Amino acid sequence: MALPDGRLRNNVKDKLTRGETVYSMTVRLVRGVEIAGIARAAGFDSIYIDLEHCGFSLETVGQISIASLGIGIAPFVRVPSPDGHFITRVLDAGALGIIVPDLHSADDARAVVRAVKYRPVGDRSLPGVMSQLTYRSVPTGDACQELNEATMVVAMIESTRGLAQADAIAAVPGIDILLVGANDLCSANGVAGQFDHELVQSAFHQVHQACQAHKKTLGVGGLASRPDLVKKYVALGGRYVSLGADLSLLLAAATQKRKEVS
Repeated sequence: MALPDGRLRNNVKDKLTRGETVYSMTVRLVRGVEIAGIARAAGFDSIYIDLEHCGFSLETVGQISIASLGIGIAPFVRVPSPDGHFITRVLDAGALGIIVPDLHSADDARAVVRAVKYRPVGDRSLPGVMSQLTYRSVPTGDACQELNEATMVVAMIESTRGLAQADAIAAVPGIDILLVGANDLCSANGVAGQFDHELVQSAFHQVHQACQAHKKTLGVGGLASRPDLVKKYVALGGRYVSLGADLSLLLAAATQKRKEVS
């Protein structure tokens, strides 16, 4: 994704800067590059490849990411953990954003930012020729600046411990989005699947306040089965919305189609 002058851009970051809501499809099933075009045709702004819950290779991540970049879909990847070496490899494969599950502290958040960003913001190894830059030969300083500006960091809040540290995590420079993972948050507190629970509402309000205080974006996750609640938290201020995985979307559409002819 590039501007007319060739500079890298991230459509998710652009839309969030304008105060617009962005919608993401999770990819766990489809290994082919076609999923990028499907996401675009369906009206999504972004995909995130879920390496926390699927066995995709880095080669597959790279192919889907590069295909997404070519059609204006921002490729994000949810990594299994805050491992800095793995984060670097995912970004080198072509991702424009990293989603980190279950962050617990500001120290964790700072470590992720250091792994994602080049100097002087972080300490990621200097790039060679990058797919995000459409393989242009760019002076190193310019390349680092473009990639730092375009690459986003999403911190998932999905535990009591992480929720307690939401304000401190939001305060970390380089963190762009705090994504409330309602599904795991409920499970961690013994109310699995109870998305109407006061715990969920309180968590969204608490994280929203932290985001407002530090000019970060509230993310809505884990509520794909409850579009009524998604709308509720978008109305609250959620601007990054995860709307479910390719597998669940395929299954829902197939089930509905079968019912139509029963």
